[in-house]
Amino acid sequence: MSGTSLDGLDMALCRFQFLHGKWEYEMLKSNTLPYDEHLKKQLMEAMFLSRHDLSQLDIEYGHFIGSRGIQFIRDSGYEADLIASHGHTVFHQPDKKLTLQIGNGAEITSCSGIPVVCDFRKKDVALGGQGAPLVPVGDELLFGEYDYCLNLGGFANVSFIKKGKRRAFDICPVNIVLNEMARMKGKDYDRDGEMGRRGNTDQDLLQALNNLEYYKKDPPKSLGKEWLDSDFMPALAGHQLTDPDTAIRTIYEHIAQQAGKVFDPGASVLVTGGGVYNEFLMERISSSTPARLVIPDDSLVQYKEALIFALLGALRWYGMINCYASVTGASSDSSAGSVFL
Repeated sequence: MSGTSLDGLDMALCRFQFLHGKWEYEMLKSNTLPYDEHLKKQLMEAMFLSRHDLSQLDIEYGHFIGSRGIQFIRDSGYEADLIASHGHTVFHQPDKKLTLQIGNGAEITSCSGIPVVCDFRKKDVALGGQGAPLVPVGDELLFGEYDYCLNLGGFANVSFIKKGKRRAFDICPVNIVLNEMARMKGKDYDRDGEMGRRGNTDQDLLQALNNLEYYKKDPPKSLGKEWLDSDFMPALAGHQLTDPDTAIRTIYEHIAQQAGKVFDPGASVLVTGGGVYNEFLMERISSSTPARLVIPDDSLVQYKEALIFALLGALRWYGMINCYASVTGASSDSSAGSVFL
């Protein structure tokens, strides 16, 4: 799994069993392999590459995933039946039926000698869906005891049951914009929300962000970097705040308000993703919602998405549904993903 925050390659070695009508899992080993600055820059700028150079990066990144993945598996002492790879998203414009995750599946299986499932989003997009979010299938099958599952990664996304069907959508940007603001101050990220805690909320900017058109749309809906560049960042730049701490504090407040209004009073919310480790962010979200936030152990906080994409790969391998039309807006449920033997 590689997310929009570009922290690195998340790897989780998982075992699944279907017992008594329910999927059960074990996470046997997990690790994040940080990207070096060269690869991080390549992935960050991938959308601007020529067709030839993007195809080359697709192969090189597939080789990276395959070679690092097989080493991770060998070091674990286990054998793997299947590699499920999300890849790295370069384009995501489902309204144009366009979504691209690089990390060439043929290259991964060539390096590893293990069958691969990848390209999880394209079939759903071809069926008229958003191709996102895909994690809600795993939320339902593995974590159905919670009323909501909230992930705080590059973007915040949520899934829940409504009228007997799983629903989900992207809420707002989180680490993808908080990290960018921190980089302007020479930091990789805002550790524990220190910058945000120092700042003051600018009410005009907060209103401008909350009034963005995306927030007025009903689900299914999803976000990508294109929206960030075309809508969110221009709204932020339009206010030309001289104090970076005020700008980032306002973004924290925006995230808290957008996330907080999603949940019903007293509901249980499983919270995972890198944002969990940002103390100030969690304080602001907690104070903005009447729901009960539940933070699991570290392995699940960090690797829940990798775990679920492993499950999605297993479901695809057996030809079972791993993508819900009720979540994405597609014309039908599907068993999505390209398989490389």
